[in-house]
Amino acid sequence: MHAYRSHTCAELNKAQVGETVRLSGWVHRIRDHGGVLFIDLRDHYGMTQVLCDPDSPVFAEVEKVRSEWCIRIDGVVKARADDLVNTKLSTGEIEVYVRDLEVLGAADELPLIVFGDQEYPEETRLRYRYLDLRREAMQQNMTLRSDVVASIRRRMWDQGFREYQTPIITASSPEGARDFLVPSRLHPGKFYALPQAPQQFKQLIMVSGFDKYFQIAPCFRDEDPRADRSPTDFYQLDMEMSFVSQQDVFDTIQPVISGVFEEFGGGRKVDADWQQISYRDAALWYGTDKPDLRNPIKMQVVSDHFRGSGFAIFAKLLEQAGTEIRAIPAPGGGSRKFCDRMNAYAQKEGLPGMGYIFWREGADGMEAAGPLAKNIGPERTEAIRQQLGLGVGDAAFFLGGKPKTFEAVAGRARVVIGDELGLTDKDRFAFCWIVDFPIYEQDEETGAIDFEHNPFSMPQGGMEALEGDPLAVKGYQYDLACNGYELVSGAIRNHKPEIMLKAFELAGYGADEVKNRFGALFNAFHYGAPPHGGCAAGIDRIVMLLADQVNIREVIMFPMNQRAEDLMMAAPSEPAAEQLMELSLRVLPKD
Repeated sequence: MHAYRSHTCAELNKAQVGETVRLSGWVHRIRDHGGVLFIDLRDHYGMTQVLCDPDSPVFAEVEKVRSEWCIRIDGVVKARADDLVNTKLSTGEIEVYVRDLEVLGAADELPLIVFGDQEYPEETRLRYRYLDLRREAMQQNMTLRSDVVASIRRRMWDQGFREYQTPIITASSPEGARDFLVPSRLHPGKFYALPQAPQQFKQLIMVSGFDKYFQIAPCFRDEDPRADRSPTDFYQLDMEMSFVSQQDVFDTIQPVISGVFEEFGGGRKVDADWQQISYRDAALWYGTDKPDLRNPIKMQVVSDHFRGSGFAIFAKLLEQAGTEIRAIPAPGGGSRKFCDRMNAYAQKEGLPGMGYIFWREGADGMEAAGPLAKNIGPERTEAIRQQLGLGVGDAAFFLGGKPKTFEAVAGRARVVIGDELGLTDKDRFAFCWIVDFPIYEQDEETGAIDFEHNPFSMPQGGMEALEGDPLAVKGYQYDLACNGYELVSGAIRNHKPEIMLKAFELAGYGADEVKNRFGALFNAFHYGAPPHGGCAAGIDRIVMLLADQVNIREVIMFPMNQRAEDLMMAAPSEPAAEQLMELSLRVLPKD
């Protein structure tokens, strides 16, 4: 017999009744039923009930066993009585009578209990992550993650892609976040960087003549943490293709992503029709470039109904350039109580509030209620209702100003309204491509032009587009949103050196700076670079959605905490003086 097990804790059934077996695992739970000890023995695969009574030669040793001890038992498989069968377990028809026991690893008093659904502070869970990972939900999440990655790989290979690895130690390159720098021992005073993404390398792979590349790539960014973002490192499906248009990229990645969601989505509907929505329309309709389309609410511009109206706040606001009034329709939200609650929500989010109108049955039919309705009068109120397609029992909320000052709050309010009114279909994965991103933006104070989005995207219209108004230039850049999260980001790349120089020149970067910072890519483009494009999909975020989690740390094996600390490994840590001397570094004292 094997030294540790003849079967896993999920394999035994009535077919093995009477056999002597060997199992190894962790003591999940112990129950004492009048001198008979029952132990739920757990391994990665499942659970088996083992029992021991005073007739067993190892009863005294079994009595000493405690939760989470790692043990090996030998025993005889017995059938359970029909009324004692546990249908929740694959091994629920049998139990194992213990004849021998070996303690493989005793456990001290536990800082967190593996059995049950107790909630523990995140600090405790991360400090003792190896215990937290034993819990059933975490085992399922990590297994799901592994299976998703394997499925992605198979799907990419099936489409003719090959996997290539790119360097982990490289040069610093701005990708929108801070680099993690690595000091060089052999070159004192110089630093490598951990790659924020394989962006330049995968473009160079295309220049090298490889037609289809992908990689499950680790990326490193020194970012502020969020619930859906790791503050240090993450993994992405990175891909690039030569001789492709934007639509080619969409047609390639859609079956991979939708296939994974169909395979692991637990029966939830996966939308087959992926809309393409311009960045401008997404901001207008949803207040975000990663909209949740499960929520049917679309915001609309209603400025004309307030110009010169009796509502002085909005009327005067609209006299200023660049301002507008937007409405958030709220079907079913037509009560003063709900309207007041949403107004308080806007105030909590830092705005003065949200105006509202709601429609109800009146003495002479439908009537509009609320402060705004009284100020602007019945004619304007009715025009708003018709534009928004609302009726009795519905409401609308209004925000005004320059869109960038209220757009994000409006977007969040739209989500809250959809959730509270039961409008959002939770049993669905809704995808959409966000396209036509502006490449440039203007600083309102200085008037300076800078990049708003990916500077390596090919401008729509090429060099000719760059000769006109920079703020009108859109890029062949795209994001894929799903249920309110950005899952994929990519672009058709700018592969022509003269267009690259012009694009950076408009943002205030001289030719020498471009050549210095992006020399490898710029030089490579002088040697027959093919048109190419691709994208990257966030593995962690995909698994988070499939696992129905809202915190990305629930699907990462060993995550950092909110302060970018590894409590288990005590990282970051202070280097020894000898290490600093070897690297020619000195740490300045804190202020």
